[in-house]
Amino acid sequence: MTTSTDPFTRGLDYLYGVRSLALAPEMVCLVYDLTHRVSICTWIGNHIEAVNMQLNAYLQACHDCFHPWEQPEIQIFAAPLAQSFGLDALCNFQTQPLTILIDVGRVEPEDWLLLVAHEYAHAHAGSPGHHHQFGQSLDHVCLGLEIAPPTYEPGMESCLRFYPGCLPTPDPLMFWRGERAIGDRG
Repeated sequence: MTTSTDPFTRGLDYLYGVRSLALAPEMVCLVYDLTHRVSICTWIGNHIEAVNMQLNAYLQACHDCFHPWEQPEIQIFAAPLAQSFGLDALCNFQTQPLTILIDVGRVEPEDWLLLVAHEYAHAHAGSPGHHHQFGQSLDHVCLGLEIAPPTYEPGMESCLRFYPGCLPTPDPLMFWRGERAIGDRG
């Protein structure tokens, strides 16, 4: 990523950097969105380090639920994900280390930990999908973080897809444009 002093350039370079870590570059939106490009890139250039520091603290909390030898090697970044993919977050198993991308604009800030926990469970299980091994990893992470574990029985994988539940924001781009402070609701 860049060391430019210009916030817009830093933000744009950051978006290009996280696009290279996504499953498909078009999953990270806003690079070509001319309507909001300046405001979003400038906001990212000025604030993304603080957001990523918070996500890294949540990642470390998830790591702390396991013995060191059970902790997968993971990097985590905030990124505005394209609405068309219908994702709040993703875990990319094709990068080394594994990459978790969280669209922090899609859920309330107090739920960021829940998104990190869900994606961490994918990384710990070692594969995508909401199968039994994922359920076991998610259960372990939830217990370690003092989050109510999922009620899971074999054959109920679809219930794990959205667990733990997060409060969606009314407009994800408001956060990325800097129109919502981290603690604001609605």
